[in-house]
Amino acid sequence: MKEKGTINIEKLIGLATFDVSEEEKGQLEKELEDFLEYARVINNAPCQDMKPVSHAVYKDPYLREDESETWADLDMLIKNGPSVLGTNYIAPPQKGRTGIDEKSLERNVITEKGIEYEAVIGLEVHAQLNTKTKLFCKCSTEFGRESNSNTCPVCSGHPGVLPVLNKEAVNMAILAGLAAKSTVNNRSIFARKNYFYPDLPKGYQISQFEEPICSGGYVDVEVDGPVKRIRLNRIHMEEDAGKMVHVGAPGIWGSKASAIDFNRCSVPLLEIVTEPDISSPKEAREYVMMIRAILVSLGICDGNMEEGSLRCDANVSIRPVGSAELGVKTEIKNMNSFKAIEKALDYEIDRQRKMKKAGIPIEQETRLWDDSAQKTYLMRSKEESHDYRYFPDPDLLPLELTDEWINGLKDRLPLLPLERKKTYKEEYGFNNDEARLFMINPDYADFFEEVLKIYDKPRILANWFFSEILSYIDNDIQNMHIQPADLSEFLKKINSGEISGKIGKDVIKRAFATNKGLIEIIDQEGIKQIIDPDAIEKIVDEILEKNPSQVDLYRSGKTKIMGFFVGEVMKATNGKANPGMANEILREKLS
Repeated sequence: MKEKGTINIEKLIGLATFDVSEEEKGQLEKELEDFLEYARVINNAPCQDMKPVSHAVYKDPYLREDESETWADLDMLIKNGPSVLGTNYIAPPQKGRTGIDEKSLERNVITEKGIEYEAVIGLEVHAQLNTKTKLFCKCSTEFGRESNSNTCPVCSGHPGVLPVLNKEAVNMAILAGLAAKSTVNNRSIFARKNYFYPDLPKGYQISQFEEPICSGGYVDVEVDGPVKRIRLNRIHMEEDAGKMVHVGAPGIWGSKASAIDFNRCSVPLLEIVTEPDISSPKEAREYVMMIRAILVSLGICDGNMEEGSLRCDANVSIRPVGSAELGVKTEIKNMNSFKAIEKALDYEIDRQRKMKKAGIPIEQETRLWDDSAQKTYLMRSKEESHDYRYFPDPDLLPLELTDEWINGLKDRLPLLPLERKKTYKEEYGFNNDEARLFMINPDYADFFEEVLKIYDKPRILANWFFSEILSYIDNDIQNMHIQPADLSEFLKKINSGEISGKIGKDVIKRAFATNKGLIEIIDQEGIKQIIDPDAIEKIVDEILEKNPSQVDLYRSGKTKIMGFFVGEVMKATNGKANPGMANEILREKLS
């Protein structure tokens, strides 16, 4: 071992980021010198190539015989390892590794007849939290920044750095637990989940395992009317991994290379794990929609599945109808929409049923959903929790939460989705579909309720919101330039008759085309409905004078020609005449 120079105790104390007295500094320096001296002694010991063993268990040196042995599970290693193509290694998953699919099943004779199978589904939802900074460092969590610009030595896994937990992320996890009626634990522990993948620079992920921040709880969902309760196993905190950017193809299949963007590393996540209580793809879709609605209502996740803010993995198995025993499960990943969740589960359940009926055993494995092919592909054989070698993270102390801290966050709980739906039906008289739209889109409801504070006519507001506003915003109401106060003043002008409904629709169309406010357009262009009866009467007299033959037709009993006169009035006033007033004056003059 190479001799070391003098220990720079000041730099070590600076890295540790805590205050040390002169006495403690001297003691630390002495302990470090003793440790290095001990290491030098050990380095000179014989048998440095011995197999490591626990000296707490084995008191004598452990020696093995010089005999070769083939690993019994070599086929699994090869299956999960890279394949050789020419001089290149192709890392899994590969599109050619479909596992057992419908084509291979077609070649098998049906051996099981008359047995009906039901699905058993458990979901793991990963939600990125809306914090400004990452879970263990001060890097920004802003989406869309230049690759690897939101990084530092902590989140990129450099040696000698220490993680520091984000307090607001803890608050958000507590809120999620309270909303889901979970037990928020006073003590939880962060653990290291060890696995190797290019997007994980530390070689482990900081997560929670044996002692999560929240235990139990439930989420109620409505499926075709009845309410079903989905039990939760746990809610725990963890850091996100980086992102693989595939070159030469939209996905990993067919790409020539993969680049790594570490911006997402250590972005705070909540993992919400259900019990196997879900029995159909439709229920699974409804559950994820409800979880999204809860998290967005709480303000702790934006719920954007396209950007990866909300991701879902599904564990699915089948069993004979009426059986209590769980079957062998497969895990499905890469489902980035509600539709994909339902389609992927439909495909996988059907695949497993065909395997059962063909007498082919189902293997525990992880599969990827390919949205373009509408099928799942084998990714790897399914690992167990012990494969990750969890152990408490030595750099993070247990998280201790007081009852005062937990109870202090209850005031931040909003009206939750099912409660909001009930309120909209009972108080505003909305039908089920209208109330549901607000339930699953909390951003819509927040905007709607802001307008109601100024404009207290929910039915009229809902009509304009559903028929006009939603046709322009493409589900992104947060970035809509029209503000609640602007819309409320616009609707007041329609109520007062200052502008007509037809003019109002045109104003909304122009507002979205020009990115201007509704009132701004009305004021700039002088848009105002003519409601002066004398002004309308003068215009009517001119039109009747110019069209004597049409007047005679009307007076002869052909009253349908009234539409012609109304159209002429609207044309003469550029659509600004009050239609009701124009009709009334025309009838008086023509009769």
